[in-house]
Amino acid sequence: MKNEKAIVVFSGGQDSTTCLFWALDNFKEVETVTFNYNQRHSTEIEVAEGIAKELGVKHRVLDMGLLNQLAPNALTRDDISIEEKEGELPSTFVEGRNLLFLTFAAIAGKQSGADHIVTGVCETDFSGYPDCRDVFIKSLNVTLNLSMDHSFVIHTPLMWLDKADTWKLADDLGAFEFVRNKTLTCYNGILSDGCGECPACLLRKKGLEEYLERKEAN
Repeated sequence: MKNEKAIVVFSGGQDSTTCLFWALDNFKEVETVTFNYNQRHSTEIEVAEGIAKELGVKHRVLDMGLLNQLAPNALTRDDISIEEKEGELPSTFVEGRNLLFLTFAAIAGKQSGADHIVTGVCETDFSGYPDCRDVFIKSLNVTLNLSMDHSFVIHTPLMWLDKADTWKLADDLGAFEFVRNKTLTCYNGILSDGCGECPACLLRKKGLEEYLERKEAN
């Protein structure tokens, strides 16, 4: 992989930024793609652009506004509250998002000579999103290869990591402080440690505390 090119599905959040550092460590050339689906906070796109620029990585933003029209949820509508109810998908689940994002990343990647697609989906610490599962990624990988008659490889560096392990990976890559201070994970659009109250912030904080405790103990 050291002589090959990868495209990273990039939101500017903790997970995708960690994956970007992982890709930079594993591939000769890396570019990023961010999707504008009129999400709740345009700050997400600005953060992604800023990180890519700082790291010297080619970055493009693709318009996915149609997804906003088709999939009303808490990330695309201000009048839908962020909720997680027992036995139900969280209100932040965007139907078909990863399916579309990875498909368009593959199209963009093929045009630019990238045979590798990197995404930060995770089955260990996730909210029950069906499109974050390993079985979905493997299935889509086969489908993309068949549909475009091309040999893509979808990489999921975080698939079997919990949030504490994700912080460790960032640290191992020399990116701990960068990821902690410059990424946007918060559903309420607040940089770094975020609002501290939404599900994304709580998961991020819990993982960070667990990792720091583990690191101190060692």
